[in-house]
Amino acid sequence: MAPCSDDLIKELSLNKGGMTLVDEEGAKRLYGAMGPAREISGGSAANTLAGLSAMGAQCAFIGQVADDQLGEVFAHDIRAVGIDFDTPVRAGQPATARCLIFVTPDAQRTMNTFLGASQFLPPETLDANAVAAAKILYLEGYLWDPEEPRAAMRRAIEAARSAGRKVAFTLSEVFVIDRHGDDFRALIADGLIDILFANHTELAALTGEDDFEAGIASIKDKVPTLVVTKGPDGAVALQGGERAEVAAEPIDKVIDTTGAGDLFASGFLYGHVREEPLGRCLHRGAIAAAEIISHYGARPEADLKALMVEKLG
Repeated sequence: MAPCSDDLIKELSLNKGGMTLVDEEGAKRLYGAMGPAREISGGSAANTLAGLSAMGAQCAFIGQVADDQLGEVFAHDIRAVGIDFDTPVRAGQPATARCLIFVTPDAQRTMNTFLGASQFLPPETLDANAVAAAKILYLEGYLWDPEEPRAAMRRAIEAARSAGRKVAFTLSEVFVIDRHGDDFRALIADGLIDILFANHTELAALTGEDDFEAGIASIKDKVPTLVVTKGPDGAVALQGGERAEVAAEPIDKVIDTTGAGDLFASGFLYGHVREEPLGRCLHRGAIAAAEIISHYGARPEADLKALMVEKLG
């Protein structure tokens, strides 16, 4: 990831503020167009787990890297924060996934993702025992696009359901909903999603309702827990007839919005598994999101556990 001007976004014809899939050559081309860059481990679900682990939760990650340098870096970084990661590396091509992130002066992140080895995660690598042992199975919409990880996630949902565990799902991005919205709506209709995370634009894409409250109303009775973030306008959650809202946590300056939703999910889930009040879960999410947008990258740099104590007591 690297800072850039709005002019460069236009010159490269990038989808400002969104996420676009690119091939390996496209990733190399964009990397060549970047200024001095930082290499930081990421991945939406992995970022969420990193936040959870930093708060003291025990987590395991299922995902695939290639047998290359970036794969070694990712595996090191995720294990270094205390997360179990035992998925075998994938030999040969393609290389480990990477996301080229351009950050404009307004702190907006523009992501361009090469899915690499991650898009070939086979269902056979799924650790069903780990899924059954977890209180919550957390899935990201980004990897619903490729066939093999989609099959792996369906198998994971079956394993979680068989063990009586909850399934949490984040919609990830509007373009994913445009491609797979029918699948997501079917999962919801079949009662397979216990906790649904979305931002306000994803909610509109999923429900077909441009009005925020209309979108909430159309889906709130279909999932046990609905969490919708609204960027600087905070977030709302609905659960069992209860509604709670939280304002965005104030910070001195927004540096980079990469990972804001990922870390919001961290804070919320940390409170949820401990059966904390809905409003407190939201507040945890706001605190974690504020930490992540105060610096570059989507992995926590501050002591999140201490930060929660300071803000919540």
